[in-house]
Amino acid sequence: MVQGTSVSTLTTSGNGGVYGSSALWRSEYRFRNKTHRAFMIEGRSLWRQHVLRSFPTSQTNRSQQRGLRVKAGWLFNKSEEGMNASSERSESANEDILIFFFRLDLATRVQYALNMEQYDIAQQLRNKLTEVEAEVIKQQEDKRGLTSKSEAQDKGISILRLRADMQKAIESENYALAAELRDEISKLEAETLAASAKALVYEIAQYTFRLGQKVKHKIFGYRAVVCGMDPMCCECSSWMETARIEKLPGGPNQPFYQVLVDVHADPNLLVAYVAEENLLALDQPDLERFDHPYISFLFYGMDTAGDFIPIKQLREKYNRPRHEVPMDPENEEDGS
Repeated sequence: MVQGTSVSTLTTSGNGGVYGSSALWRSEYRFRNKTHRAFMIEGRSLWRQHVLRSFPTSQTNRSQQRGLRVKAGWLFNKSEEGMNASSERSESANEDILIFFFRLDLATRVQYALNMEQYDIAQQLRNKLTEVEAEVIKQQEDKRGLTSKSEAQDKGISILRLRADMQKAIESENYALAAELRDEISKLEAETLAASAKALVYEIAQYTFRLGQKVKHKIFGYRAVVCGMDPMCCECSSWMETARIEKLPGGPNQPFYQVLVDVHADPNLLVAYVAEENLLALDQPDLERFDHPYISFLFYGMDTAGDFIPIKQLREKYNRPRHEVPMDPENEEDGS
């Protein structure tokens, strides 16, 4: 379970399993902004370098030497539109997961320090965890439109004030100022409408797939597990251009999912960001082995249908309910 495992004591084996060791945690993981870099340097969290070193390009050859069957050929077979699976690989989605791991690791270290009665260290770690969580929550609110909703309210108040100022300018026959205020009001009204719409999308979002569900890519055919979701594409414009999102019938305005790809398909395609229309639910329960270095941290294990059970923190991150596997009356009668 994630709650009882420290990041600094974990590494991955050749087949994607997770075992105890600290040999691979000697590099600094760097976030894209200064705040994150400060957190990672001070906290000495090493997730990203671990992932890159655990599954380099040469890993495929080592896996084959250990008798693992790697089916990576389809990744480089271009579809009719000239695309391949690597076009949907997402560094930002991967980074989002690593930040999630970093928070879990800090929480684990705090608990460990308390258990060892190292109260000064525990307080330092708790302070750092508070800073990280505040920054992460802010980013999640920005992404999900929660801050947009509050911004819309603030801008609404500003519009009322500007209208009052514009009325005073008209009464004093200062028409140039009134025109400037009118233009500013129009701009704020447009921004308010966009912010409110963004917040509403996250509030009413409906998802076809759930956390931990095993899915199959409609075009490239690989098996994957859902570990995150957005009601619309949250990637940058350059990524969307590479992935040809504008060619999709639903475009960017449909749910997108962070999915973990089985390392036996390709050890380099760790995390993909896939449109809902390109994912398929499995017709039958899939109880076959699924290996990925993140599985042990994000999920407790598989349920009877072959899907993975997300940890509590992951469900809270996306505000998703616990999924209950329906009972089979026939098996229940047989005592299975």
